[in-house]
Amino acid sequence: MIDPWLTTNPKTPEQYKKLEALGKVDLILVTHGHADHYGDTPALAKMNNAPVWAPAGLAQSMQVLGVLPVAQANRMNKSGNIMPFGPGGVRITMTHAEHSSELVWRNPDSGKDELHVGGEPCGFLIEFEGGFKLWHLGDTGVYGDMKLLSEMYRPDLLLIPIGGGQFVMNPGDAAMATRELIKPKMALPMHYGTNPFLVGTPEEYIKALGNAPVKVLAIKPGESVEF
Repeated sequence: MIDPWLTTNPKTPEQYKKLEALGKVDLILVTHGHADHYGDTPALAKMNNAPVWAPAGLAQSMQVLGVLPVAQANRMNKSGNIMPFGPGGVRITMTHAEHSSELVWRNPDSGKDELHVGGEPCGFLIEFEGGFKLWHLGDTGVYGDMKLLSEMYRPDLLLIPIGGGQFVMNPGDAAMATRELIKPKMALPMHYGTNPFLVGTPEEYIKALGNAPVKVLAIKPGESVEF
């Protein structure tokens, strides 16, 4: 699971608002500390006794606050990798993202929200058995080293935010980054429509891509795609 925000997400299909419906979760990756990404991470990790890998500062806050035990809240930094993970030998590398990251934690003793270190935001490059590579950009704006990272890892599938507003890339910027900097075989637009500020749409992204040779997978919540 990457950034599991499900139970309070307005776009989550009703059957998946119950975390038990997800089945066994082996690993949770978190790109940053904002509530619409960190979300159900603690509950899902405890339910499955699954390890969480997150930006070092965010994982450290989870440890210190007692959100998760040290064995589950794993610290990671950009360019660091988990290799291999699981029986298939999956390799996971943390990449850069241009965003922010704060952890808002509800103190059970005072009942009040507190602001804690969320670490630096990130993305994840996941290399599967057989060579298929997925790059989840996390929440980000455009940055020049997208080109360098793409040349280093050559991702097959790109998960890219398109919502725009004051938070992430808009569809036009995302299309430019896809077409000119990253050049994946496939792209799956994400991070749009979950609040009134994220107004970008897959249709706008597809139009902005023009005739770029990228297959866009504009799937809806609850749908699946196979590779």
